[in-house]
Amino acid sequence: MNRSMEKVVKQIRKIIPERREGQSRAGYRNLLVAKGATVLLFVLTAFALVRGVASVLPRSITVSSSVNGKLLPINSVETDKKQVALTFEATYGNRDIPKILEILKRHEIHATFFLTGNWVEEYPDDVKAIFAAGHDVGNIGDSHKHMPQLTDEECREEIEQAHTKVQALTGYDMFLFRPPYGDYDNHVISNAAKCGYYSVRWDVDSLDWKDYGTESILDNVLGSGDLKNGSIIRCQSGAKYTVEALESLLTGLEKEGYMVVPVSQLIYKEKYHLSGNGRQRKE
Repeated sequence: MNRSMEKVVKQIRKIIPERREGQSRAGYRNLLVAKGATVLLFVLTAFALVRGVASVLPRSITVSSSVNGKLLPINSVETDKKQVALTFEATYGNRDIPKILEILKRHEIHATFFLTGNWVEEYPDDVKAIFAAGHDVGNIGDSHKHMPQLTDEECREEIEQAHTKVQALTGYDMFLFRPPYGDYDNHVISNAAKCGYYSVRWDVDSLDWKDYGTESILDNVLGSGDLKNGSIIRCQSGAKYTVEALESLLTGLEKEGYMVVPVSQLIYKEKYHLSGNGRQRKE
């Protein structure tokens, strides 16, 4: 929180006026007294905000994702259980959220929704509905930027700002982070870990965002040679054909014997390592 306090100090300096040339000490003292209430109010508000951010952020986790010096996100999980995780990225639009939630409820399935902070601000009722339905809520940055292009401080701000917005709405402390566009490098993964997040990508992409149609989505998932125990499936909540394909997708997974679980239930939280392709393995 040091950088936050630096910002507070800078703002206080702007509020407190400098003594003008020729101004008497008594006159300057009276001016400071007049400004005192404003400064005190600002300091108390700023301090409360800094404390609030500190209280909602989870403790830093230890990165256990180094493979030959390269930090990786969790792309899938090695498990004997016939389980997969279904994820949705909510970055624009909310038209399909009620229908997605309805279909998931009908199949008694809990998925994982990765939300941007901007989306959270624009659609707070949908965030509450997703959380109330028992789905995982994950972080995909405040404004969905290519995070390898950002500084360490900017990376953490993207994550922390989205975190604070969700926490304010739901009281929930997120701990699952998806790099926007799946774009990452060592400093993205390490900064997410410093913010208390497990970085999670995918190994099966529905490619629904390409808008090729329902059959394309089903083939990319169910017909994928990558689909296996512990797979993490990527979908978008706002793509053109996702809702149309979702019922058949879930039915197909069920026929294949897969149980769909949230990412938080699928991954290992400790004592694990990653293979070169980001497959999480228990120690």
